[in-house]
Amino acid sequence: MIRRPTPRLVGYAAIVALGAYGAVTLDRIALLALIAPFAVWLAFGLATAAPPELEITSRLDKERTAEGEEVLFEAEVLCRGRVGWLELQLELPGQLECDIPGGRIRVRPRRGDAQTLTWRLRPRRWGAYRFGPVLVLAQDRAGLLRYSARLGEPARLRVYPAFERLRQLVPPARTQLFAGNRIARRHGEGIEFADIRGFTAGDRVRRINWRATARTGVPHVNDFHLERNADVILFVDSFADLGLDQESVLSLAVRAAVALADGYLGERDRVGVVGFGGVLRWLLPGMGPRHFYRVVESLLDTQVVTSYAWRAIDVIPPRVLPPAATILAITPLLDPRTLGALADLHHRGFDLVVLEIAPERFLPRSGRGVDPLALRLWGLLRVARRRSLQRAGLIVLEWPEGVALETLLAQAREYRRFARRSVA
Repeated sequence: MIRRPTPRLVGYAAIVALGAYGAVTLDRIALLALIAPFAVWLAFGLATAAPPELEITSRLDKERTAEGEEVLFEAEVLCRGRVGWLELQLELPGQLECDIPGGRIRVRPRRGDAQTLTWRLRPRRWGAYRFGPVLVLAQDRAGLLRYSARLGEPARLRVYPAFERLRQLVPPARTQLFAGNRIARRHGEGIEFADIRGFTAGDRVRRINWRATARTGVPHVNDFHLERNADVILFVDSFADLGLDQESVLSLAVRAAVALADGYLGERDRVGVVGFGGVLRWLLPGMGPRHFYRVVESLLDTQVVTSYAWRAIDVIPPRVLPPAATILAITPLLDPRTLGALADLHHRGFDLVVLEIAPERFLPRSGRGVDPLALRLWGLLRVARRRSLQRAGLIVLEWPEGVALETLLAQAREYRRFARRSVA
């Protein structure tokens, strides 16, 4: 432990020194009587002072939580020495709120007795946080020396983003070979009626359409659509961010990606993630409840990293981007490198839907320090980027303030229904 003098030690030492100097120079023996109590207190305190023997065991009641949920951080303190008081301070990131101002708790421990101290934490933003150990400040009983040390184990907390439950999604244009809830274009064993055709050798008797058979006199059977799953890739643009930590472009993009992952995994589709920014990250497509937590864990590390030596989208392994995958890109279209990556994916034949987050909602409300002409040119630049993608054949939907994600997905479904699109 680090030992430091207290203001009392400095003050008492100054009094003793000045009194002794005055008694010698002024030949006043009475001054020695005045400083004698301070000198005795100093001698007694320094002779009996010893570093406190402390044992601190810290823990979180849970390592994973969601935004806004309460988390308890407990520290069990066992003091084997004699101290005047103990002050425990939990230094927290700015996104974690604590019910105790400054995270400081001061106690007077009893020798040999264990005390449990509790901090109630509430995360304001998703992310992966690491804090601790606890900063311990102790003072001896004489009040002359102060000891400080960091004790306990560091805590790691992963906060999952809050998201809305989506009732309807954008249906993928193409399906895969695995069983799922999607209606494939091919006919086969399923429950969704497709057509009536003539009976051929090998057809099951239970599939015979008796009305068509009785009307035509020739055996006919019902044909059904195959039920398959699809591959969905969530493309999250992390080249730039705008706004505060709690409400920003990147925070909204991550929440939307989690909501989409929850919806598509609920439909038994395979979901993968591509984090496109200064650091290129990806997660292989998978399915099932466990894979949902893998998706969320991969998105928790999403952050804006400034880098000029970035990697293009073509370095991603082929199995991350299956040929028949549907890619949902969530981007503010603030960086030209994102446009190049989206155009590349479209030219490679992927089914691509772009959800453009309107960054104007995250600008300062007051408008101070913002040039109106520069803001207008910035908006025109984004409109030009959006229309260049639309002219190339991409579905680009602007996500303005006040519009729910499910409403935006409904617009994408309507666009697919009435637009002329060729699907291989």
